[in-house]
Amino acid sequence: MENKHLHRAIFVWVNICRFLLAGVFIFSGFIKANDPYGTAYKIQDYVEAWGLSQLIPDAFPYLGAMVMGVFEFALGFYMLFGIHRKVAPTLMLLVMSFMTPLTLWLAISNPISDCGCFGDAVVLTNWETFGKNIVLLIAAITVFKWRKTGIVKLVSEKVDWLVALYGVVFIILYTLYCIRELPVFDFRPYHIGADIRKGMEIPEGEKPTTYETTFIYAKDGVEKEFTIDNFPSDSTWTFVDSKTRIKEKGYEPPIHDFSIISQEDGTDLTDMVLDDDNYTFLLVAPYLKNADDSGIDLINEVYDYSVEHGYRFLCLTSSPDEDIAMWQDNTGAEYPFALTDEITLKTIIRSNPGLVLLKKGVVINKWSNNQLPDEYVLRAPLDKLSIGTLNPKTVSHKLAEVIGWFTGPLIFLTLCDLAWLKWHKRKKKQEEEKTEN
Repeated sequence: MENKHLHRAIFVWVNICRFLLAGVFIFSGFIKANDPYGTAYKIQDYVEAWGLSQLIPDAFPYLGAMVMGVFEFALGFYMLFGIHRKVAPTLMLLVMSFMTPLTLWLAISNPISDCGCFGDAVVLTNWETFGKNIVLLIAAITVFKWRKTGIVKLVSEKVDWLVALYGVVFIILYTLYCIRELPVFDFRPYHIGADIRKGMEIPEGEKPTTYETTFIYAKDGVEKEFTIDNFPSDSTWTFVDSKTRIKEKGYEPPIHDFSIISQEDGTDLTDMVLDDDNYTFLLVAPYLKNADDSGIDLINEVYDYSVEHGYRFLCLTSSPDEDIAMWQDNTGAEYPFALTDEITLKTIIRSNPGLVLLKKGVVINKWSNNQLPDEYVLRAPLDKLSIGTLNPKTVSHKLAEVIGWFTGPLIFLTLCDLAWLKWHKRKKKQEEEKTEN
């Protein structure tokens, strides 16, 4: 009796660990697949932290982001349904055995602010991530130890291959869709419906983060740090470097580095854009040298449309003047350019270039380079078009759609497979009966 209770307790514990691992890996993989570019930017942070930027090909972060999303989602999916009960727990244990000491190193050395395991959906500190991985490592060891007897399959042997294949195909197609279009779920502070002005404000009663900048000067081969209060008066000191540190951590608004500076004369256009009661089109292109120019005809059409209806149109970039001039020569661009921080631009939209529509600082709509509005869409003033109004679709609606697109075909294919097996079995039985007669 005691062994029976112990066996039942182990069984329950193993499956709790199994579903915990499945849930975390599915969520982590899905978030990476939802925002492959964001994952690639985080991989670039790791590469730079390890000093490997000169050795790693430029395509590696983007390929790595795709592979990580598909791998994590598939592994969690297999664990959820109990498919490949020997391979999946082994891979899960290997992953956690690698990630746990890695996140410990991140927590101690702190080369980057967060590991990025859940993208912008759930931001954890490095120590929080390490604590999470300790729990997952214990769960992975448990599932690995009792992988042969403790994991119950949720699908039959007849259709497990189909479920396994479908899970991989779905997440690959979803990743490619989010690369070509835009992330279905936008967790960044510039999502559709976001008020940029409010995102920059510090709530009443909250203290802002204060910073201290120190300046490093050298004299006679000796380097020394100075603050703004004890600056060296001796002109023989030579400037070497400067460092900015957080003096006192306070409230940091979601948007803290948004600014628009005219490329032509250096005028600050930020307030003019955010306070404008009319519509503003922002063509966002962090790197014009590497920007996709396949949609340039549509971009020029949108610019002509904005001029016709009196809307402001700006191209925001962090590119140098020579790249801007080259873009103008190659595309015939007549719209004005403005300078914005590179990281801000990559955060605003995951497309180079991408198009953003603002009205009084509120993000009304977004388009990737592959879904730009054309003349058939821009047939009237924006206030009379659906693209000029906020989309009422909520995160819950999007989640229901994604789940529907996932489960619908899966159920259909499973039923088809079961029907085929049943028909094949009946046919085989009929042939055996004919042989006996």
